[in-house]
Amino acid sequence: MRRAFLTNLALLLVLNLLVKPFFILGIDAEVQVRAGTAAYGDYAALLSLSFLLNILLDLGITNYNTRNIAQHTHLLKKHLSGIIGVRLVLVVLYALATFATAMVLGYRADQLGLLAILVLNQVLVATVLYLRSNIAGAQLYTTDSLLSVLDRVLLIGLVGWLLWGRYAAEPFPIQAFVWAQTVAYATTALVALYIVVKRAGGLRIRWNGAFMWVVLRQSFPYALLILLMTFYYRTDTVMLERMLPDGALQAGIYAQGFRFFEAFNMLGYLFAGLLLPMFSRLIKQKDDLAPLTGLAFRLVLAGALAVAVAGSFHAQALMDLRYTEFTERSAPAFAVLIWCFTAVCTTYIFGTLLTASGDLKALNWMAACGMLLNIGLNLVLIPRYQALGAAWASLITQSLTALVQVLLAARKFRFAMPWGGLASAAAYAAGLLALAWWSRGMALGNALLVLGAGGAVLAFATRLLDVRMLRQAIALPRGR
Repeated sequence: MRRAFLTNLALLLVLNLLVKPFFILGIDAEVQVRAGTAAYGDYAALLSLSFLLNILLDLGITNYNTRNIAQHTHLLKKHLSGIIGVRLVLVVLYALATFATAMVLGYRADQLGLLAILVLNQVLVATVLYLRSNIAGAQLYTTDSLLSVLDRVLLIGLVGWLLWGRYAAEPFPIQAFVWAQTVAYATTALVALYIVVKRAGGLRIRWNGAFMWVVLRQSFPYALLILLMTFYYRTDTVMLERMLPDGALQAGIYAQGFRFFEAFNMLGYLFAGLLLPMFSRLIKQKDDLAPLTGLAFRLVLAGALAVAVAGSFHAQALMDLRYTEFTERSAPAFAVLIWCFTAVCTTYIFGTLLTASGDLKALNWMAACGMLLNIGLNLVLIPRYQALGAAWASLITQSLTALVQVLLAARKFRFAMPWGGLASAAAYAAGLLALAWWSRGMALGNALLVLGAGGAVLAFATRLLDVRMLRQAIALPRGR
């Protein structure tokens, strides 16, 4: 299984490094520049609102389905036919709940019109993720990897034409960006549906009340977990926009730094998507989880610490590289926010392991406390520190919840305390900080080159990454 993890992770990283950072930092950031910070901030707040109740589209079915199909692949056709019928009902529930929330929060009619398109986009994205869960559960990792970037490839082409073709000589309307997303997501959903139906041997949508009840009852703990985690991950932008007199502007400033964090976070998310079916299969087979968990955590920690150190020490230069206004206000928020990447990546390893085990009670308690902590911190910090306050609230929440998940996984699976690994990680972090301090006066390109090359050397010199461990993992027979 470690060999499958490394080879498929390599493919995922290559595809996503080529596509997603370019979309976020090239296309999405250019949309903000051309549409204006306040207009984009208004869109960002509505986008976050559409995310908050997104779980009603899924109710945990996707995570439940990935785990279930990974362990019982022969049930693909039966579950596909029944679950699609359930999801059609959930679409109506999600749309009603989202618009009701928007009206309670006092959004204007023109904002509700934009929200309607975003709701449609969320339906399409959730559909793609559900269909991909069947593909990943069936261990078709290469196909899933290609689907993971298809929507972004289409968006780069569509929005690129809009930016530098259709609207090259006039202000860029944010609605055009949102409709381009609709086209890209719908195309990806159709491609994914074709692949899954072909794999399942056909599709006949049916309504089965008993089956629906079983699926929803078993997926509810996953739904609750995702809902709670979404609240402490996505409320920042909504609270900034609603709480402050210049809320749309502050949300746009926060979005400048959040975009860089999100670009890296998408790479971290790849670990979770790849590990969930692998952990599920290992748990069913009662195999040792420690080797794969340790390998994944060391890899993600090496990358996350390097990104966090580079981002925090060179925040102003990174913001100036992409934006022309408000960078002196977005850079401090980004310098704090980028450290969330280390905490979130830790969650992607240990939270995914706990999710694969199916014992979600403790995770849900953790997420509920995290949500309350994040909202409380935002209520205190946003009025005083605006975007910077939201960044600190996120860092505190993400760090504490990540630590809890590590402790829960260690206790549940009886992992021995990796004192050697902790010492290696501490030495690696200290070395990175020293390199970052030394590179402060350099041009951004040179500083990042020093940190990248130096970080790679440090990772092996401190034995955070072990050549022998990687060689043994690659040499293992396929599937082990």
